[in-house]
Amino acid sequence: MNQQAVDSSSDSKVIFDIDSVRKSFPILDQEINGKPLIYLDNAASAQKPDTVIQSISDYYCHDNSNVHRGAHTLGDRATAAFEGARETVRQFINATTTKEIIWTGGTTEAINIVASGLTASLKAGDEIIVSRMEHHANIVPWQMLAERTGARLKVIEINDAGELIEGAFDQLLTELTKIVAVTQVSNVLGTINPVKEIIEKAKSVGAITLIDGAQAVPHFLVDVQALDCDFFVFSSHKLFGPTGVGVLYGKEEKLNALPPYQGGGEMIERVTFEKTTYNELPYKFEAGTPPISEAIGLAKAIEYFTAFDRQSIELYENNLLKYANSMVCNVPGMRIIGTAANKVPVMSFMIDGLHPSDIGTLLDQQGIAIRTGHHCAMPLMDFYGLPGTARASFAFYNTQAEVEKLFEGLQKIQRLFT
Repeated sequence: MNQQAVDSSSDSKVIFDIDSVRKSFPILDQEINGKPLIYLDNAASAQKPDTVIQSISDYYCHDNSNVHRGAHTLGDRATAAFEGARETVRQFINATTTKEIIWTGGTTEAINIVASGLTASLKAGDEIIVSRMEHHANIVPWQMLAERTGARLKVIEINDAGELIEGAFDQLLTELTKIVAVTQVSNVLGTINPVKEIIEKAKSVGAITLIDGAQAVPHFLVDVQALDCDFFVFSSHKLFGPTGVGVLYGKEEKLNALPPYQGGGEMIERVTFEKTTYNELPYKFEAGTPPISEAIGLAKAIEYFTAFDRQSIELYENNLLKYANSMVCNVPGMRIIGTAANKVPVMSFMIDGLHPSDIGTLLDQQGIAIRTGHHCAMPLMDFYGLPGTARASFAFYNTQAEVEKLFEGLQKIQRLFT
């Protein structure tokens, strides 16, 4: 099936050809268990285009060196590429300066840096607000902070559709609220949360805001200045880049107010046995050898991804989700978990009489890769009274034909069990 994504203008200009896009992702051209691979686990980790893979290979073949202090050509080239990657990320999320872009090991570490750094600013009785749909990475660090300080964790509840209950945040927000940490997009439900409105309300009581954007940046444009959040975090591997690197964005004044997270290496300015002074931003939070090749790979992923018209990608992905939703009726007993009106292309589901892990295993035998389990969101599973779900998550390199194969596979499984 030759599909093309087009923009919404009257001339229907072709933005990208899906067959050409798929050829850019070499991992997709293989068979699993004798069947063509259909990869629908993009919310866990997206695949990498050949330009990303080549950029990492090129770095190790030609420029491999530590950065910033090497008095030789390789060091200069590595530093230029590494800091150039930081500028690429700055432009991607529209940060004010590269001082606000901190390299981390991923979203989880980025949140932990902030939660750890805010310890001294909280006291017993202060309150931290998260939502029911958070990934564990945006729950546990705040629980740990609450345990250290005597603060209390409060939760924005959701409705059955997987949307934040209207007015629930307003009821929780008080002068005691010091931190509001919410996901922009649920990794389980696909729900897009009204984070700009949440940030505005949090600012009215002087609360610090952190937005988990790991599931947002692969699907739509994010402008941190427009959001006006204090901190924003995301991972490379969900954005078609390598594993092992993520980004902590923070407003410059907010980052300056935090203590360093780790000691040693690049984060120092001067060390004596009597006292150590710390480096300026962004290096204050980048102790030790940073993820050099990974940062370069992330920059290349961003360059690849942003070369396409983002609106056309959003439209294409939304159409994939609509198509998948239209086929649910073909599988008796199948129900979608998370039916929010505003979603990215994530489909969590259950099928009566089938365990999610069995669904995942049997789909894998047909070459179809999905995710099963609690998806690092146990409190959300508790809300729905489920041990876990099956989850198919789509990217712009997936096709309608793959959606059809997914549902054909589910029908085969259902016939097997009945």
